[in-house]
Amino acid sequence: MTHANHPEHHPTSPSRSREPITAAASGTFRLGGELTVCRLGLGAMRLTGDGIWGPPRDRAEALRALRRAPELGIDLIDTADSYGPHVSEELIAEALHPYPAGLVIATKGGFERPGPNQWVTNGRPEHLRRACEGSLRRLRLERIDLYQLHRLDPKVPAEDQLGTLAELRREGKVRLLGLSEVGPDEVKLARPFFPVAAVQNRYNMLDREWDEMVDLCAVEGIGFLPWFPLKTGQLAHHAALLKVAERHGATPAQLALAWLLRRSPVMLPIPGTSRVAHLEENVAAAGIRLDAQDLRELGGS
Repeated sequence: MTHANHPEHHPTSPSRSREPITAAASGTFRLGGELTVCRLGLGAMRLTGDGIWGPPRDRAEALRALRRAPELGIDLIDTADSYGPHVSEELIAEALHPYPAGLVIATKGGFERPGPNQWVTNGRPEHLRRACEGSLRRLRLERIDLYQLHRLDPKVPAEDQLGTLAELRREGKVRLLGLSEVGPDEVKLARPFFPVAAVQNRYNMLDREWDEMVDLCAVEGIGFLPWFPLKTGQLAHHAALLKVAERHGATPAQLALAWLLRRSPVMLPIPGTSRVAHLEENVAAAGIRLDAQDLRELGGS
């Protein structure tokens, strides 16, 4: 786990125009002790239509954004079979297969999607197996780098769900395994079945319910992928964030990403977008360095 040496000035300042900021400026993390990725990735949920259902409004732009991501140094793309459903995975394969060397694609299983904005947990072993195998086909992969249980299903014994993931790993269908929306107890429960390489929980500067989990992941070397990292629409009303952002000549969203990167060396933000301009703006956040005064004003780290 390493931190990058961030430049002191704003990432889009003229003096940097000949040296564009890439995701490499965020530093790196070694997922599961096996896969080294830049700490700023791309979340692919927004490559879908309203309600995370169906195709995106501008399919061509979504494909351009996906193709731009590796050019900006992004080597971690996070998706799920439930995004669309299936749409996000299919677009990733269309845009990027055959995949650039070193690109890590993470996906998830464990939800059924009966309609827009509807999410039904299904952790039955037969469903998880079908979900994983479907993701392999859609992504055109022989093995998924990081496969995550989207939710533990309370209707199914946890041991059955975790055991199925372990079987998929032994069969070579997945390389690393992770969990989503879990606390320390669930991570402990999973340990006899497989090493937990990543945890994906909702977390951002304004929503820090999982602070304890972030700290536990740092102690145990588990990657923490915060979903909803920008708390859409609410950052622009945060007075301290606006003040610090203005001082850096950055947007509130960029400052929120910089704060996440500073929060922990295991933090792997995956802001989502389907637009090239927004993607480039997010990546530029890797070049922002927050000092002690910034952190005090933002509420610490």
